[in-house]
Amino acid sequence: MTRSVTVLAYLGLAEIAMPIAREMVRRRLLRGKEDPERWRERLARTDELRPDGPLIWFHAASIGEALSIIDLVGLLLKEREGLNVLVTTGTVTSAAILTSRLPPRAIHQYVPVDAAPAVRRFLNHWRPDTAVWTESEIWPALIHHTHRRGCPMYLVNARISAKTASRLRMVRRYAQSLFGRFTRILAQDRVIAERLVKLGVPRTRIEVTGSLKESATPLPVDEVQLKELTQRFAGQPVWCAASTHPGEEDAVTAAHRYARRIFHHLILILVPRHPERGDEIAANLREEGWRVVQRSKGEAIDRATDIYLADTIGELGLWYRLAPVSFVGGSLVRIGGHNPFEPTLLGSALLHGPYVANFSHAYDRFQRAGGAVAISEPDALGPAVVDALAPDRAAALAAAAWSVTSEGADVATRVCDMLLESLERAA
Repeated sequence: MTRSVTVLAYLGLAEIAMPIAREMVRRRLLRGKEDPERWRERLARTDELRPDGPLIWFHAASIGEALSIIDLVGLLLKEREGLNVLVTTGTVTSAAILTSRLPPRAIHQYVPVDAAPAVRRFLNHWRPDTAVWTESEIWPALIHHTHRRGCPMYLVNARISAKTASRLRMVRRYAQSLFGRFTRILAQDRVIAERLVKLGVPRTRIEVTGSLKESATPLPVDEVQLKELTQRFAGQPVWCAASTHPGEEDAVTAAHRYARRIFHHLILILVPRHPERGDEIAANLREEGWRVVQRSKGEAIDRATDIYLADTIGELGLWYRLAPVSFVGGSLVRIGGHNPFEPTLLGSALLHGPYVANFSHAYDRFQRAGGAVAISEPDALGPAVVDALAPDRAAALAAAAWSVTSEGADVATRVCDMLLESLERAA
């Protein structure tokens, strides 16, 4: 295996990093960024017992990655009796969603800080038989100590941007040392695979499979809530702006103001990526003169509502079912975009901005099929919403997008088979 001075230096610092790690967690707790009931898990202290039998550990950085593996987890547990799954994430929001959606025999924990004592304590307690990382969150101490125990490690949904790849090429031995510890890397597309090869990852360890997000089933919905809100929205046109980030709400509300010139009773369902921003967003919108109903406060929609602020967790499946047109955020600012399959699987026409590097291959496919509208600048969003809200246009976009979602390879089945084979070899 390639040895890297940078990795060795990092690992040396990780051995003495616990005081810093404790202080970091304490400060994050004070800022509301850690779970007040479970923050000790970040230091690898838990009351949860390791179940008997084989255990596969998945690490998913946050919401999108966590949601992408839920179907895979269910498939694994169905295929292998006696198997258990551990899923770690690092955000409070992702924990809330997973706690309600993981199947029996699947446990959620917060990922430990990347300080060696915490990492060893975590591994000593859970003793995973196979470890699976999703996408691109790489913690050197966690990877090093997992590999050192002889635990097979897989990287699925592998994603690396051109910018990150360029930066890593300057420390190529560092990248080789970390990526070289994975038994197998499943890349989202050939461009990502080639970037990994240029970083020194052996081509024989890389497989192009597409993304688990292409294999995901439609987001769930509370049928009672869907029926109630469908009745409340009856007779009023609706569109959705989902997973928005700071800097995007202004563009979205400007587009809403533009679209209401044509669709006079149009309602915007605004879903911020981080629901904790809800109060701040609501105050800003009301200051601008909008009549806002805030879902987290239990406020009711009426005929005077301009914007329905859906500042709650885990309800995107509801909003995409209600809205025939959806703008997916993180794409008008340099976030890299969010999952385009979620709205299209539910028949909502897809609009997005220019910054979609996180899902570039998927967005390219939607564009080629005529199943998405790309907005080059914020001012173009309003006209695009008006165009897409025309019933024939919305239906055509949704139909073209469906052709893309239905042709995706069954990545979950491929990954499931690979992981079960890994367990058989280790037995």
